[in-house]
Amino acid sequence: MGSAFVWNARSQDAVPVVAPLSGILDSVPGYRVQDQHLSDDERRVAGMTDYVARVYWRDTVAAFTTFVSYYERQTQGKTIHSPRNCLPGAGWEVLTGGEQVVTVDGVPHTLNRYVLKKGPASSVVFYWYQGRGRIVANEYAVKWNLLRDAALAGHTEEALVRVVVPITIPSNPADTAQSARALAEATTLGADIAGRLTREVSRVMPHA
Repeated sequence: MGSAFVWNARSQDAVPVVAPLSGILDSVPGYRVQDQHLSDDERRVAGMTDYVARVYWRDTVAAFTTFVSYYERQTQGKTIHSPRNCLPGAGWEVLTGGEQVVTVDGVPHTLNRYVLKKGPASSVVFYWYQGRGRIVANEYAVKWNLLRDAALAGHTEEALVRVVVPITIPSNPADTAQSARALAEATTLGADIAGRLTREVSRVMPHA
C-alpha cells in the first residue's frame, strides 16, 4: 500500500534510451527487413515513448516480426500493456502458454512463449520485459518491480519486446509429425531471434 501511494504521488524521472531504437536488429543475414508503423491512435492508446516494429522476409515469405516499445517513464494509465491481453483481443486464440529459458552469452533468461491461432494461421510468440537491469517474463514480478523502483529509485523506464514467428502450415494437416516439426522450427527460430534481441535492447537501454 505504501508503494502504491508513492507510485501515485511521486513524479517519475523520464529516462531516455542511450541510442535510437531504430538500430535494434536493423539487419539479419539472409532476410530482407521492412519497417512497420502504428497509427496515431494505436500509439496514443499504447502510450509508449518510442517503438520499432519490423517484418523480416525470406524471399517472398514473412519469416518473423519483431516489436520493441519503450517507455521512458510509466505512470498511472500509461504503463506497458501485456501481449497476453492484447493479442487475444486482436482475435488470436491461445493454444498453449508458458515460459522458455533462452541462454544468451552463457546467461539463462526466462521468456514468455505462447502458441497462438487465428483462423488457419498459427504462430509462436516470445515476449518479455526489459529494463532497469532486468529481463523478466512474469507479469506479477514486473508489477512489483515497477512499484518498488518507482518508490525507491524514482524511475521506471522499461521496454516490451516481442517476436512472432508464423508456423508453416503443413501440406497435410493430419500429419502430426509434420506439424510437430513446423512448430519446433518456429520455436527454434523464435528463440534465436529473442536471444539476439536481448543483446540489442540491452545496448540501447539506459544503465540501471
